[in-house]
Amino acid sequence: MVSQSFAVDPSAEQALAVDPLGVYLHIPFCAKRCDYCAFATWTDRGHLQDQYLSALKTDIVRAGLAPVTSVFVGGGTPTLVDPAALGDVLRAIATTPDAEVTVECNPDDVTVEMYRTFRAAGVTRVSIGVQSMVPTVLTALGRTHNPDNVRLAVAAVREAGIPTFNLDLIYGGAGETLDQWRETLEGAIALEPLHISAYALTVEAGTPLALEPERHPDDDDLADKYELADELLSAAGLSNYEVSNWAKPGYECRHNILYWQQGNYFGFGSAAHSHSDGRRWWNVRTPERYIAAVDGNESTEAAGETLDDATRHVEGLQLAIRMRDGVPANSLDIDGLEGLVETDGERVRLTRTGRLLANEVSLRLH
Repeated sequence: MVSQSFAVDPSAEQALAVDPLGVYLHIPFCAKRCDYCAFATWTDRGHLQDQYLSALKTDIVRAGLAPVTSVFVGGGTPTLVDPAALGDVLRAIATTPDAEVTVECNPDDVTVEMYRTFRAAGVTRVSIGVQSMVPTVLTALGRTHNPDNVRLAVAAVREAGIPTFNLDLIYGGAGETLDQWRETLEGAIALEPLHISAYALTVEAGTPLALEPERHPDDDDLADKYELADELLSAAGLSNYEVSNWAKPGYECRHNILYWQQGNYFGFGSAAHSHSDGRRWWNVRTPERYIAAVDGNESTEAAGETLDDATRHVEGLQLAIRMRDGVPANSLDIDGLEGLVETDGERVRLTRTGRLLANEVSLRLH
């Protein structure tokens, strides 16, 4: 299988050096809610899709943003809505010539024609929700897709000419063995992706998973699986550039880097978040309220906050310590952190073991 030749020049991080600006679009519709999901999504609002997409486009046009360097369409399940209508929304966003435009995709939904429609609307990247390549593990996570459809979805990406793709994995589901996680990793690597995200299963309040303690992940098991992921992905040429993300050089997710570097971005859609120079805000949570606000030419903002300089500084370090370049050496007292960090005297970076304890290390940042 031949990988796509598209690359970011010279690298994703360098591309962000010139006035980065992002847009996030939230698609709140799902066919089924996963047991671990706490996002603002609904399984009973499909009848609102046309109105919602129309409101999204209107809201974007009214915003009159300067050309953006990245767009990310998440959810929910963006592939549930009409691809032509979603493409129409994407065309309403002014983008720079080299912009990264990503759509999250459910492997059960996609077709070559859907991807071609996305490509014609400027999509350069898709993120495929794989989670696991083992059917019993998918069932334990409350997922419904067939692993075979992941392979078909990747083949469709290549046939449609979308430049690159990410595979999104989750480890730590109830009953998942280390060998099954290895099977998922090896199956994902065999598809020759240029980017893989691997997230530890987390228990969010209010989810079905939260109500069943016997299904909660074990910390030691999660650590073993993280170390296996880093070992196999690194051996496949995918470099860890953020705790949960690995990529071939030049294929790092520019939009996520924008978040991690405290860049400016604007969120459109229900519950979408935005940030501009230390002020962050979020939209009304339900699609009905969002549609009503846009139709009434009213603000879609539900609430917001402005960070003081000290808080913004510390939050910036807490994000940066998770990344490959780490933080300035004078921002972290490394005494007692042997084995968790390494330093060249100018920067401090997490080791593989340190990445497992990133939250604890970040408490010592100043």
